[in-house]
Amino acid sequence: MAYNEQLAARVRKVLSRRKGFAEKKMFGGICFLLSGNMCCGVTSRELMLRLGPEGAAKALEEPHTKKMDFTGRPMKSMIFVKPAGYKTDEDLRSWVGRAARFASSLPAK
Repeated sequence: MAYNEQLAARVRKVLSRRKGFAEKKMFGGICFLLSGNMCCGVTSRELMLRLGPEGAAKALEEPHTKKMDFTGRPMKSMIFVKPAGYKTDEDLRSWVGRAARFASSLPAK
């Protein structure tokens, strides 16, 4: 299993009714898009969120978060949330909602 399929199903449940919802395999996991813009994704254990530079910097002040870094160069607009941070459905909806608001603020592709 390349990504956490249970977490992906939980994220899918939160996002699937939104306009322009799509899925794409990326970053060694699965990503969820809204109107062609990456919103969030799932890796083997972590929730990946696109929050924009300001949103990501603010989110990194919260528990259970870390910089998204695959290559030694952190991505300034994206973060990871560790499993303890999305344990409850309410926590997951909150995180995914933040990413959806950011993705929805971008022009459709």
